[in-house]
Amino acid sequence: MSTTPLSPKQTQAFQAFDEYNSRDTVREEHEGQTYPKELLYAERMTARLNQFAPDATEALQLAARSQHIGRWEIPRNTYPMDRKGYLQWRNQLKSHHAHIAADILAACGYDEKVIEDVKFLLLKKELFHNANTQLLEDVICLVFIEYYLEAFAAEHEDEKVVDILRKTLKKMSGKAIEAAGKIRVSERIGRLIGEAVKE
Repeated sequence: MSTTPLSPKQTQAFQAFDEYNSRDTVREEHEGQTYPKELLYAERMTARLNQFAPDATEALQLAARSQHIGRWEIPRNTYPMDRKGYLQWRNQLKSHHAHIAADILAACGYDEKVIEDVKFLLLKKELFHNANTQLLEDVICLVFIEYYLEAFAAEHEDEKVVDILRKTLKKMSGKAIEAAGKIRVSERIGRLIGEAVKE
């Protein structure tokens, strides 16, 4: 199992994505150091993709690295704080990520085919039907479970957490669910995952 070395163009794109995400004013602590939140997220996405699908296409690698690019520029509170507002916010974010990524990739010299492929993935088109879109979603879900689920659960009751876990599991492939089972979680999270899997 090996990860293909990055091409010079891809290295340039990753550096540009990371430079953009370094502007994030939201900070996150990790192993005693503080990072721009979306820069750390991008690195986690790449690491999980390399582990989960080391032979992923270049477009998929680029999409994973830019999955949350510029996310802080559209705060959640700019939309109504209800389910409808949440979905509108998420859809706007997808377009925002795709637009920023496309501009960066064009500046790095990528052709239109690669740019369109990355936008397709970031817009989550044909989820459940397109293998690469599903693969990106799997990695997103695995990163959420490994790094963000505990913090989310700390702020919500069990019922809410189980509901989110059920929705997350429904978006994942069997292979990803198997990989999720190998992630170390707290006793509470393990119990809640067990409840979510029952239905």
